[in-house]
Formats: sequence, structure tokens, C-alpha cells
Amino acid sequence: MASADQLINAFTTLLVTIDPPGLAPIFLGLTTGMSRSQRTQVALRGSTIAFIILAVFALFGSSVLGVLGISIGAFRIAGGLLLFWIAFEMVFERRQERKEKASEAAVTKDHIENIAVFPLALPLIAGPGAISATILLAGTLPTSVEKAQLIAVIAANLLLTLLMLLIADRLDRFLGVTGRAILTRLLGVILAALAVQFVVDGAKAALNLISATPH
Repeated sequence: MASADQLINAFTTLLVTIDPPGLAPIFLGLTTGMSRSQRTQVALRGSTIAFIILAVFALFGSSVLGVLGISIGAFRIAGGLLLFWIAFEMVFERRQERKEKASEAAVTKDHIENIAVFPLALPLIAGPGAISATILLAGTLPTSVEKAQLIAVIAANLLLTLLMLLIADRLDRFLGVTGRAILTRLLGVILAALAVQFVVDGAKAALNLISATPH
């Protein structure tokens, strides 16, 4: 059984990397001209597909790393650095620009009916940061019960994301440009601290591995 602290840390890490409030204005842009029922279908389908993607990585991500010969310590360092870069982009207002460019490119290349899959589910919701965070968290929760708890945490995050998408128009009006900027920077600072912790844990694991290796 995972501790309450572990579950809170997992929930916070995924919440910040997925960034539901930041998705709201992009979702509105992607679904311009759609009716409320069509937007609901897109949001529901995108969130469901993103959940499946993250759940698969939660269950099998560590096994894939093992097959590739990558230690969890090494992946924690790499994943922590990636999350730190995302945090840097959030603090300095660069992540939103990148997401908007991805969504614009997708609308011109794919039919409007497919936006639930790309770019909404992947890469906007289940992006590289969320996938990396999921594999990192799965490495700290190795038992079957803990994996089930992690999947429940992923489901809770995706339900919250779905809710944010369904009320995207009201949320965007409520936060405004200034509110989104403040919230994004605050979440970015939190993610930076979590990313550094992943790197520290990875370095400790790697050093223990080196010291345990017979010379």
C-alpha cells in the first residue's frame, strides 16, 4: 500500500504536468465552431484515450526500461531533467506557446473529428512530461496494489482534466490572461521542485548501484 504522502506526490506531479487549466483555452481554440454536445464528445474521447495511454505506461513502462537495459535511477535523472525543462517553460511562459503551435499544426493536418486523438489526447494531455512522470511514479510504486493506486490517481487527474475541458469557456473567462499566467508560474515552481527531487533520488539510486557493483 502506498502512503498518503506518496499518493499526494503522485497526484500533484501528474496534475502539474498535465496542467488542466492551461489546456482550457487551447481546447476552446481546437473546438471553435462546435456545438456543446460535440465539445463534450471530444473532451470525453480525448480524456479516455489519454487515460489508457498513461495507464499502459504505469503498468508496463518499467518493464520496457528493463528490456532496454535502462535502470530506474537513470530514468529518474533523465525524467527529472525533462520535467525541470517543462517547469522552466511554464515559469517563463513558453510552454503555452508550444502547445498552441502544436494544436494549430494539428488542425491544418488532421480532420476536425480526429482532434480528440491528436493533438488533445496526445501530446496535449498525455504528453512527454506526463508519460515520463507516470513511469517515474510507477518505479516508486512497484507492487500490484500500489500500481492499482497509481492508476486510480491517473483516473482522478483525467476526471479533473475532463471537468476543466467541459467548463473551459467559463474557466477561461474566470481566470483571464493574468490569472492563467499566475497559475501557470505557480505550478511551474512546484513542478521544478518535484523534478529536482526526482533527479536527487535518481542520483542516489545510481550511486548505490555503482557502490554495490563488485570491482
